[in-house]
Parts: sequence; structure tokens; C-alpha cells
Amino acid sequence: MPSESVTGTVTRTLYSNEESGWCAIRLSDDERGSFAATGPLLGVREGDELRLTGKWVEHARFGEQFEVSSYVQIAPSTLEGIRRFLSTGRIKGIGPTMAGRIVDAFGLETLDIVEREPARLLEIHGIGNATLAKVKASWEKHRGIQQIMVFLTGHGIPPGVAVKAYGKYGSAAVEVVRENPYRLAEEVFGVGFRTADRIARRIGIPADAPQRLQAGLLFTLAEASIEGHVFLPRSTLVEHAAALLEVESAVLESPLGAIAQRELVVTVERADDEPAIFDRRLEAAEASVAEDIRGLLRKPTDHDIDVKAAVAWYQRRAEIELGARQHQALTMALSGRVLVVTGGPGTGKTTLVQGLTRILGAKEQRVLLAAPTGRAAKRLAQATGSGARTIHRLLEFNPRTRAFTRDRQRPLEADMVVVDEVSMLDIELAARLLEAVPPGCRLVLVGDADQLPSVGPGNVLGDLIASGVVPVVRLDHIFRQAEQSRIVVNAHRINSGQMPVSDGNDPDSDFFFVARNDPAEAADLAVDLAGRRIPRRYKLDPVDDIQVLAPMHRGELGVRRLNEKLQAVLTPPGPELTYGHKRFRVGDKIMQIRNNYDLEIFNGDIGRIELLDEEESEIVVRFDGRSVRIPHDDLDDVIPAYACTIHKAQGSEYPAVVIVLHHQHHIMLQRNLLYTAVTRGRKLVVIVGSRRALGRAVSNATQRHRFTLLADRLEGRIRPSGPSPKYS
Repeated sequence: MPSESVTGTVTRTLYSNEESGWCAIRLSDDERGSFAATGPLLGVREGDELRLTGKWVEHARFGEQFEVSSYVQIAPSTLEGIRRFLSTGRIKGIGPTMAGRIVDAFGLETLDIVEREPARLLEIHGIGNATLAKVKASWEKHRGIQQIMVFLTGHGIPPGVAVKAYGKYGSAAVEVVRENPYRLAEEVFGVGFRTADRIARRIGIPADAPQRLQAGLLFTLAEASIEGHVFLPRSTLVEHAAALLEVESAVLESPLGAIAQRELVVTVERADDEPAIFDRRLEAAEASVAEDIRGLLRKPTDHDIDVKAAVAWYQRRAEIELGARQHQALTMALSGRVLVVTGGPGTGKTTLVQGLTRILGAKEQRVLLAAPTGRAAKRLAQATGSGARTIHRLLEFNPRTRAFTRDRQRPLEADMVVVDEVSMLDIELAARLLEAVPPGCRLVLVGDADQLPSVGPGNVLGDLIASGVVPVVRLDHIFRQAEQSRIVVNAHRINSGQMPVSDGNDPDSDFFFVARNDPAEAADLAVDLAGRRIPRRYKLDPVDDIQVLAPMHRGELGVRRLNEKLQAVLTPPGPELTYGHKRFRVGDKIMQIRNNYDLEIFNGDIGRIELLDEEESEIVVRFDGRSVRIPHDDLDDVIPAYACTIHKAQGSEYPAVVIVLHHQHHIMLQRNLLYTAVTRGRKLVVIVGSRRALGRAVSNATQRHRFTLLADRLEGRIRPSGPSPKYS
């Protein structure tokens, strides 16, 4: 069937998938009236006038709709269309009210004036030189994006890529992409190899082109790092890349040599196995961590504290009696250079940290406390009564230079550094931290080795323990006060492979399992529990105090769908800012999903929206007492957070958690995932779902193996490939 073109004005976004770029929208046209269109339409907004290329199809459920292969935005030709276009937020400085004034003044000539005579906007009441500068810069960017949008969408590429490419390359974007689209995958965040490859194939770059094969190898390594691997064995890398590229493995020998020559990858020889291929930065990070740990361990121990007397003094002052393992850990932390302390909930990790801060404080020695995330740092500060910071803040990250101020040249001023929630520490952040630990400092790393490993690459805590080189104390005794908590007891039962115990008839219990096999019923119950029942019964704030957790993003019981339902209950319809499929409202709980060094907000940070700026199409979010204005271009990086994945909840603790667990999540049902979820709840844990899924999670103790060499490096089985490493 030949393609045809239709035009229309977008009236509503029905569905939007940011990963695939596939959207469903509704448009209106004078001839056809209202009609639906589907296809690669990410980035379009209500009020946009589009020329769509594609074909009419009959959908079994939704009836006739236009299946889009490409589109271009066209200048609106009516007064209402121009007003809607200027109100979309694309042109900074112009909101709905100002758009109305401009159109009233200039009529159908409005867009020509903005394009050719922008200074005439000063004739409009409320527009001064500062606003005019915003409008001009924004209009120039809009035109540039439109140019590359035509080029990319003409090749079937989601328009969201156009915005990112323009942000990276400016007016040279089309030329760069036409010459080597694989640069997008290497240089533009959020653009993967597959997207770049689609562009390349459409503009005629052959399947065996050197730049394609090199990009495929780099993409395979990058994908492996997302799964937690620091390297891939050579044969594994070549095999996976060959499958991705649909070429023979032998073809990749030369491209692999080429990216090594470009110093994008590093090969590390292993005596008893095949060579390991690393991304250059990850190899430097892992080598740096190993060398710094070994360096601290080699440093002679100072005998400036009578350890036995100090421990006895702390027990008297705190009016407690330490358990045998706690006593051992406190003694080793005070007498050694490096110590790893691991243990589950209720085993006394916090008591240990309190002891260290009190003893060294009495000796007028400086103890610095840190954790990977803001919530974990805040919890550590509350638990110990001492100041604690995120690792980024501890290392004094400078958003302007995008560098850490604290490093080897300017190390931390501390006699002891204590880091909590070390299971969350990936290899790159570990390298940054250790570079800043001064040679004479003590280092205590505290975490729960049975929780999920870090989201980022590496298995730092697990490797430190497995190496046998670093002193380790495992706290395994549950103290009397913790034994009264079914959350703690059940967490340890789960960790030992036993089903948790739940008594629904005990109103004083802090742990419940509610069986619901039907996914829709389970979703509705989880929302009702979090939004109404638990707040009413336990006097908790449904937004700040209760967190819904699920293993996955997608599906009827996925985080996205749960967030839609919870938003409808907790922030009823009112003024809102629409961004793709997301609708932001004042009061919404949102999460940052990517480090934004300019705004100093980081992956996993949670805040509440306190202001919608419709004029600028921006939101103002309160993060831990600090208000942050998030520009329109950064709204990709924030998502609703009434529900979040269990991975994203690592390091956080909430008064109450509602965990959704169902056989829909079967590929994610693992013991350490469930254990991590249960240990997020401080006062109340409710699991909603199928008993079959719960049983599968408890019994499935398998963990995905991560390719790392940190333990081998610590044991001295990997020779340094060059001079003493520095991660930078």
C-alpha cells in the first residue's frame, strides 16, 4: 500500500513510550475531524501541527488510525494554532498568557515576526530585553532541532534523538550524523547503538563498515556494564557483539584491535583464564581501588588508642553490653587500617558506628560518615546523632568543573572514614572515594552483603569479602529488641531460604502478606493500602512515609502503572504540566533517575513538586530541604516515585513499604531482591501478591554472576598493567 500524507493539530497524547519512541496521539483536522495516529512520535505536544507520512490501518480494538512512518512539524496557519504552538513551552519566556497577547498584537504574522523581526516583541507589555533574549535563543534552538528532526524522522528515527543530537552538536548535527551516526551512541547520553544503527543502515552505511563494527563492540561492553559487569571475557565480548551485528566472529578481530589502539578498551591478561576486555575507565577504576586498599593495609597501625579501655568506656557510657562480634568489630576498627563489617537488620551495625564516633570524638579525632545516597546518609545521621553526607558531598563535587575537589592532591581531613550501605557502592564511585582517603586514615566499610549489588558496575562489597585480604566481621546475632520485630525475623528467614511468617489476625504485627492472584486486584489493593488504609490506621503520610515497591517497570503490576494509579489517588486532577506521557502536579513525589551535576541532584534522589512554572514549562522540586528548579530539557530525568523499583529503593528506609510481588515478575523473583525489599521497611511491611511468587523468590538463591577482577587484584593475582593507577 503506497504511503500518503495527512495533516492535523495534536489535541491529546494517548500513550507514550520513552524507550522505544512509540506513541499514540489524537489529532484534529478541518476535513477529517478527530483521528488517532500511532508511530515514532516521541516529543510531539498538544498544539503542534504535524504533516504525517504513513498509511491508514484498521486496529482490532481501536478502529481506524493512521500508522506513521515519519512526520514533520509545520508552522500553524490559524490564530488558534499559533497561540497553541507558542503555549507549548518550547519557546522559553512565552507561556499561555503571553502567547495570547502576542497573537492578539501580530495575528497571522506572529511567527514571521518571531523569525525575522524578534525585536518587535518588545512592543508587547511584559516582554523586556531579558525575555526577548530567551525567546531568540529558544527560537534558534527550535529551528535547529526542526532541521535535524526532518532529517532523522525522514529515516524513521524517534524525534527525541533530534533534540539530544542538537544539544551535543548544535548546527553541525546533521553533518555529524550523516558522516558517522555511531558517534551518537558514543557521545550522546540516552542514544544507544540500535538507534544509531538504524540511522546508519537507512543512509547507506554497509553492515561491515569499520565504524559499525567498532561501535557494536563498544555497545556490547556498555550493555555489560549496565548489567553490573566491569569487563567481559574476550570470547564472550566477540560472541555477543557478533550476534548483535549479525556478522561472523572472525570479522571482529580487526575492529577490536582498532578500539584498543584508540585506547577505548584495555586488555588484562589472566594466568588461568582468557584475556579480560575492559572499558578503559572501568579498568582504571578497578585497578585504582585495589591499589588504594592494598596501600592502606600496608600502612603501619598507630597505637594511639588503648583499644580495650576505649571499648569498655563506650559500653559504660552507652549503658550497653556489646555482643561478641560487635566487640570484635569495634576492636578491629580501632586497631586496624581497613575493616569491612557486614550483617543483616537488627544485628547492631548502627551501634558499632555510634561507638566509633563516640570513642574517636572523645579522643578529638575526626570521623567522617558517608553513604552513597542522600536518603542513606540522612538515615545514618539520624541513627548515629552525627553528621553524615553523601559520598558526592563528602568529596566536594564541583558541578561547574564536573570534578571532585577531594582527591589524592587534596585528601579528606579525617582520622577515620566510615561508609554505610557499601553494597550500593559501584566500582567508579569506590575509586573516587578511595583516592581521597589519606594514607594515615582508618577506613570502615559497613553494608549488608546479602542485599542486591550496586546498580552500577562492580561488586565492591562482595569482592572485598571474597578476596580474603581485607579484614571482615560478619554480625549475625539478632539483638533482643530486634527479635520483637517480624520485619527483622522474616528478613532473616528469607535470607536463610525460609518462607516469612505472617499472622493477619495480629493487629500489632509489623509484617503482613495479603494473597491476591489476580493482577488487577493486586494493583488496586496495593494502591488502596498505600493511599488510604495504612495512612488511616498508622497515622502516616501517604506520600512521605509510605513507599510502594515492585520488581519491574512494565506490566499491570509494574512501577509505571502503579504510579499512574497512585497519582490519581494522592494528587487529584488540577493544574498540571505535561511532558510526553508524564503529567506533573504540585505535591507529586518524584525521583531523579540520572546524575545531574549542574543541578546537584543525583540518581535516586526523591523530592516533592512545589511549583509548576507554565510560562517556562519547568517544575520546582524540594529535595531534602532544598528547592531545585528543573528546566524543561531535564524533565526526561525525573519520574513519578509513589512506586519505585526495589533496585531504586536500595539505601533507603521508609516507615512503611507495600511490596507488590506476582508471578508476572517471574524473571526478577530472587531471594536477594525480596530480602532487599523487606529490609526497606522500618515500622510496617505489607506484601501483596501471589503466594507462588513469594515462594519462588524465597527459594531462588541464584545471583547473576558479575565479571569483576577486584578480588583477584587484591590477592595479587593480576599484575598492574602500568604505573600506579589513578582513576580520573
